[in-house]
Amino acid sequence: MTPTDPGVQAAPARIVNDFSIQIATVNGSGSQTANLVLLRSIFQMGIPVSGKNMFPSNIAGLPTWYTVRANQAGFVARKKEVDFLVAMNPETAREDVMTLDPGRVVLYDEPLKLSALRSDLVFYAVPFDKIVATVCTDAKLRRLVKNMIYDGVLSHLLAIDMGEMEKALRKQFGKKVKAADLNMGALAAGAEYARQHLVKQDPYAIERMDKTRGMILIEGNTASALGAMFGGVTVVAWYPITPSSSLPESLIAYMKKYRIDKDGKATFAIVQAEDEIASIGMVLGAGWAGARAMTSTSGPGISLMSEFAGLAYYAELPGVVFDIQRVGPSTGLPTRTAQGDIATTAMLSHGDTKQVMLIPSSVEECFEMAIEAFDYAERLQQLVFVMSDLDLGMNMWMSHPFTYPEKPFDRGKVLDAAGVRALGAEWGRYLDVDGDGIPYRTLPGTDAPSYFTRGSGHNARGQYSERPDDYQNNMDRLVRKHETAKALLPQPVVEDADADVGIVAFGTTHWAVEESRVQLESEAGIRTAYLRIRAYPFSDAVEAFILRYKRIYVVEQNRDAQMRALMKNDLSSEAGARIRSVLHYNGLPIDARSVTEEILVQEGRSAKQETVAAAVAGMTLARED
Repeated sequence: MTPTDPGVQAAPARIVNDFSIQIATVNGSGSQTANLVLLRSIFQMGIPVSGKNMFPSNIAGLPTWYTVRANQAGFVARKKEVDFLVAMNPETAREDVMTLDPGRVVLYDEPLKLSALRSDLVFYAVPFDKIVATVCTDAKLRRLVKNMIYDGVLSHLLAIDMGEMEKALRKQFGKKVKAADLNMGALAAGAEYARQHLVKQDPYAIERMDKTRGMILIEGNTASALGAMFGGVTVVAWYPITPSSSLPESLIAYMKKYRIDKDGKATFAIVQAEDEIASIGMVLGAGWAGARAMTSTSGPGISLMSEFAGLAYYAELPGVVFDIQRVGPSTGLPTRTAQGDIATTAMLSHGDTKQVMLIPSSVEECFEMAIEAFDYAERLQQLVFVMSDLDLGMNMWMSHPFTYPEKPFDRGKVLDAAGVRALGAEWGRYLDVDGDGIPYRTLPGTDAPSYFTRGSGHNARGQYSERPDDYQNNMDRLVRKHETAKALLPQPVVEDADADVGIVAFGTTHWAVEESRVQLESEAGIRTAYLRIRAYPFSDAVEAFILRYKRIYVVEQNRDAQMRALMKNDLSSEAGARIRSVLHYNGLPIDARSVTEEILVQEGRSAKQETVAAAVAGMTLARED
């Protein structure tokens, strides 16, 4: 159905501030600028939004999709269904159109002739090349400017305020006034074409709200970089890898701006190492010397860091590792998201190791946990892994402005010479003086006594030892330290309910679960309790929550139920017996509908049956009215 069909019918009932737009283009065509302008324009109109970028791992030329979701209720997980498709890529256009549900909308480049494919969709054809030729005389630039035309068309069709579009566009280009003016011309030309030639047939519209007042849009990697700076990092050693590189790149910019002394000298050291092994080695050396040090990587880098992670655990050296998880194994899908490093990282290295993980679900927590990670690393004297993912790290998320940190740094159990004298014979580098498993340390270059740092067998005073009792005593003390960490680390977020079913999630899975819980209750009458894990090792609250409910669904973005496996390993058999899995591992950010459908299946209630039941209930209510 096209706007020029003689049998065109009136548009159906309006759907306001509750739909998704998927933009299909070619990587390297400059579409990301247009997509961010669209996202920010809707955000500036007060509507909760989210943006998901699915791009190839090459530099240019392959298909890329960007999804903008507007949702008046504030749900920001990826929406499984596409409501409005912008088809700009000839290679994927046919498949993109054929996968749409009936009644959806397609805005497409006129030469693609997509309206011939289906009769149950709304089609808008736009001659992008003809329009861009009127606003851009440089043939080389037209390919980049052309994308801004679909923003202009969408501004008219969806009633997105053109003033907000221009504001977003000029923010995107910053001081590049000529580029902004050129793109503004394309934006206006697209809107004008739509006004003159396109008849509105679809139900979708944007109307102003007031739900984003005072909020910001920021990527998780940028938030983590800010947090690391506020957390006092002075040494950064890293090696480029998608999707983590933008974290140290952002940190470099911030440190150059805010961490230069009055004489113009840097108060930090940032080194791009020759590989991930070298980078983690530098981090541990700096941590041993008393600096707050970090690296940033993804799954392949975590694998390479394994042996050094064991050294940090056994020699008790502080450091922070940001793991921006992606799809594995091996090279895997470098530009797709996952939560596939959970089990590996929890026990990273050979032998018996127990690592510490912080798991942010939002950009606010990226900022906060980046700060806290350095405190925990020094308090516990070991590596702390901040387990983000590609979805959180590289996509724009709404957030309230971050809270300026007021708490002083926690350097942990660091002794000066006077402190060592006060302990006297009670001090040994690996001696558990306080019963919490955490020993006292001194720093090189101070007047405090020195000691040997060993990755080989050692006794409580740091002396080389292969005695069985020394080794076992040391390993048992490290377990006590792990137990101490359970109460020290961020506690889970718990929402109890009068229900039989509980759901456990972590990281970005939270946003799909939040929406799925509403779907389960409104569509199937299933109330759920909820716990969001924020750290490993698990606090006692995790097992207590599981034992309060008959069935527990652990929702995670990996194939092998890695978090469930950790829970069954660490918790009681009674708790483990109640746990089921909801798994999502296709590389796309998890969506609520998939979670809902899988839980309904495992509850013995098919999604199709519940949809029919909900429709019947709606008809019954309508008759009663």
